[in-house]
Amino acid sequence: MNGTCLYSFEFEQSFDEKPAIAWFQENWTVSFVLCALYATVIFLGRHLMRQRPKLNLRRPLVLWSLSLAIFSIFGAIRTGSYMLRTFNSNGFRYTVCDTDFYSAPVSKFWAFAFAISKVPEFGDTVFIVLRKQRLIFLHWYHHMSVLLYSWFSYKDKVAGGGWFMTMNFTVHSLMYSYYAAKAASVRLPRVCAMFITTLQILQMAMGLTVLALVYHWYHEVHCASNMHNIVWGSLMYLSYLVLFALFFYQSYLKRAKGKDLKTE
Repeated sequence: MNGTCLYSFEFEQSFDEKPAIAWFQENWTVSFVLCALYATVIFLGRHLMRQRPKLNLRRPLVLWSLSLAIFSIFGAIRTGSYMLRTFNSNGFRYTVCDTDFYSAPVSKFWAFAFAISKVPEFGDTVFIVLRKQRLIFLHWYHHMSVLLYSWFSYKDKVAGGGWFMTMNFTVHSLMYSYYAAKAASVRLPRVCAMFITTLQILQMAMGLTVLALVYHWYHEVHCASNMHNIVWGSLMYLSYLVLFALFFYQSYLKRAKGKDLKTE
């Protein structure tokens, strides 16, 4: 099994993925309940906050973002190590079609942790609502759809999961580190935000590529997945690609162009 040569911590070794996956398979409807609760809380919260002063919450936000950054960094290192070993041992195609990721000594814990982490990440939006910041469609749509797709992918142990999780961990390690620094009033150059958004766009393009390869090899070799996951995943990644590209244009290119016109 791939990944057995990686040094693993006791909690990674002792984690039993079988009951975890079985729970997800038996309780997949919980993901929809959580999304419904999330939507209710944030939109009701926005309504209740209209007549109330915004809350500062700077220190809690620093701790919150920093904790998610540390979690993501460890996740990126551990899943990235597994993926690199798999690539060196079996090649690129195997990294795409591999499903040992969900049961290998190191990655099995992080695959579970990744799926579960999409629930506490809802807290990002709670801070936005309580601090009365701008809540854009991309933000809450992304949180809800990622949770649903992550839970369904984990319960079905689909091919491509190693790529999806490793990319997300990696981008989030930078994104939450950036959020923590901003919340701590650390001045960062604009290029940092642009770089993170660029990585997110590249992540979505790579996600589409991986799903296309899963579909291609699904018919040629053992590349365990299902058409529902491939179709919905492709639509999700395509929508992200468009929305993040639009966000990049409006946030960085359009604003910069507007500033140039004002100075003329």
